[in-house]
Amino acid sequence: MPTTTRSSAQAGQSAISGRRVLVTGAAGFIGTALCRLLAQSGAQVHGTSRGSQESAPGIQWWQADFADPAAARWVLRHTEPDLVFHLASHVSGDRSITAVHPTVRDNLITTINLLSAACETSRPRVILAGSMDEPDPREPGTPPGSPYAAAKTAAGVYASLFHSLYHLPVVRLRIFMVYGPGQRDTTKLVPYVATSLLRGEQPRLSAGTRAVDWVYVDDVAAAALTAATTDDVDGQVLDVGSGELVTVRAVVDRITRLVGGSIRPEFGVVVERPLEHERVADTSRTSEFMDWRPTTSLDEGLVGTVDWYRAQQQLLEDK
Repeated sequence: MPTTTRSSAQAGQSAISGRRVLVTGAAGFIGTALCRLLAQSGAQVHGTSRGSQESAPGIQWWQADFADPAAARWVLRHTEPDLVFHLASHVSGDRSITAVHPTVRDNLITTINLLSAACETSRPRVILAGSMDEPDPREPGTPPGSPYAAAKTAAGVYASLFHSLYHLPVVRLRIFMVYGPGQRDTTKLVPYVATSLLRGEQPRLSAGTRAVDWVYVDDVAAAALTAATTDDVDGQVLDVGSGELVTVRAVVDRITRLVGGSIRPEFGVVVERPLEHERVADTSRTSEFMDWRPTTSLDEGLVGTVDWYRAQQQLLEDK
C-alpha cells in the first residue's frame, strides 16, 4: 500500500507546475495553506474571496460570491482553470433553525453554481472539500447532525450527479478536524484553547470526551494537491484524516502543557452538542486511490501550532 514520501509529494508538485488553478475560499484557513503550496509548486494560482484581499506572491485575486450563479460563471470564464479547488464554505456547528438557510446558501448553492459554471466553461477537474460531519457512506441511513452537515451532504449528492450525468471530473475529499498554524477563527477548539491560555484566561469547555480524528493543515493541502494530480480518482469520495481518534480532552491537555503556566481549562461547563458523531478517516482506502498519507503527528503539529499562536500573542503585546 503506498505511503506519502518526499518523492511522491514532489511528483504532485511537478505535475501541477504551470497549470491554471482556481481556489475558491482562498483566504480561509485551508485555502491559505493550499495556495501557498500551489504557488510553491509553480501553478498559476487564482484565488477567490467574498471580500477584497491584499496582493500575495503568486496569487491573482478575484472578488466574487459564488452564491450568485452569474459571478461563478464570470470567474470561471475569465480564469479558464485546468483545476478547481472548491473550499468556499460556511463552517458552523450551530444546531439552531436559524443556521439552515445560511448553510444552504454558502455550502450547497455555491457548490451547485460552481459545478454548473464548470460544465458551461472549460470543464476543469473539480476537487470538492467535504466534511467529516457528513454521514459516513459506511453508515447508511444515519441522519446529518447539523444544518451544516445536511448542506454538505446535499452538495455531495449534486457532485455525484454532475459526475455521473454530465461527466464532469469531480473528486470529493471528506476532510476531518483540521488544525494548525494560521487558524484565526478562535471559536474553533485549538485556537480557542491556545489563545485563551496565552492570554491568561481559563478556557471553558464541554466534558471533552468526544473522540475526534485530527489532521494537520499542511497534510490537508498536500492531499488536495495529490487528488488533483492523480489519475482514476474522479467520482470518488476519499477521507482526509489521520486514521486515529483522540479525545478533545486529551488534545486540550497537550495544548495546556505546551503553553505552560498555572491556568487549567474548566471542563464540563459547556453543554454538549446533540448528534455529535465519532468518525475516523478511512486512510487505507484513500491510499489505495492516491499516494497520500498524513506525515505530521499530532504532537508535532500541536507544537508548531502553539508556537505560532505564541508568536502572534507576542506581536500583539509588542504593539
